Amino acid sequence: QVQLMESGGGLVQAGGSLTLSCAASGSIFTINAMGWYRRAPGKQRESVAAITSGGSTNYADSVKDRFTISRDSVKNTVYLQMNSLKPEDTAVYYCNADIRTTWGRRDDYWGQGTAVTVSS
Repeated sequence: QVQLMESGGGLVQAGGSLTLSCAASGSIFTINAMGWYRRAPGKQRESVAAITSGGSTNYADSVKDRFTISRDSVKNTVYLQMNSLKPEDTAVYYCNADIRTTWGRRDDYWGQGTAVTVSS
């Protein structure tokens, strides 16, 4: 089966940086797109950044010019470099991937989430 494993979350002071990683593993044939979502306490989940297999990216307005999404197609891994972090960035961050398996099924997969806490 396919699994997504996030890492890199933690506690950081405002203005600091963190880099999140998400590695996809299992019966993968192609990955059409990967992205990051986040959910702050008491709020709805929101899209943060995404990248397609062709390298096209998009970002939420709140993180533009601070976050950078990238991917390593060989390792089936997506990264989110987060700079100039703000307390409002505090949330659980989830990795998402649109994957076609080696046996022909295309599905949307989610990681377990990694917590990011930004202190003032």
